[in-house]
Amino acid sequence: METEIFTLTPKAKDKLVQLMAEEEISPETHFLRAGVKGGGCSGLSYDLGFDTIEQEGDKFSLTEGVKVAVDKKSFLYLFGTQLDYTDGLNGKGFNFTNPNASRTCGCGESFSI
Repeated sequence: METEIFTLTPKAKDKLVQLMAEEEISPETHFLRAGVKGGGCSGLSYDLGFDTIEQEGDKFSLTEGVKVAVDKKSFLYLFGTQLDYTDGLNGKGFNFTNPNASRTCGCGESFSI
């Protein structure tokens, strides 16, 4: 079975669709850009946002009806990662399950390889 570049749980997809509606942007014109940047207590942190401009080397995945772009620099760090959304008692927000991370911080917003 082939691993997708980046996947979304149904809860994450629902939250992203809600955010797009609130920001009055369309899935036909915008996509989710997932990336990695330096920083955070474990060395690397996740970066999410909506975008309209494809960059050279972007890898795309269509999951749960949402188009997701991962830039070529972040691809090796994020390959196989799943994005979830939680709104439980312990906090709400997006959570990453990254099979490539050897260590994550307590808040789950940064990691190291």
